[in-house]
Amino acid sequence: MRLAMNTSLVLAMFILVISLGCASTRTQEGTGEYIDDSAITAKVKTAILQEPTLSSAEINVETFKGVVQLSGFVGSSAEIRRAVEVSRRVSGVKAVRNDMRVKGQQ
Repeated sequence: MRLAMNTSLVLAMFILVISLGCASTRTQEGTGEYIDDSAITAKVKTAILQEPTLSSAEINVETFKGVVQLSGFVGSSAEIRRAVEVSRRVSGVKAVRNDMRVKGQQ
């Protein structure tokens, strides 16, 4: 009887430790969020690649908790606006942070 209780207690503690290890915090994603963000990043990159008005080779995409950050260099302010518009239309994107720069400007 005591062995069964100890086994149950150890199992409960193990489950608690695993679930806390997968939980997210303000600065760290949980496992599910990481997978979701990876999918969003892939969708945004695909949308940007498919947009003929964008020179996408120099646009970097990162996602954290649904917030997409765009960085890199483009040829004009219009390309920056278009990249932000395209990114916002992707499902799962909560917000877009723009850190892109026009080539030759600082």
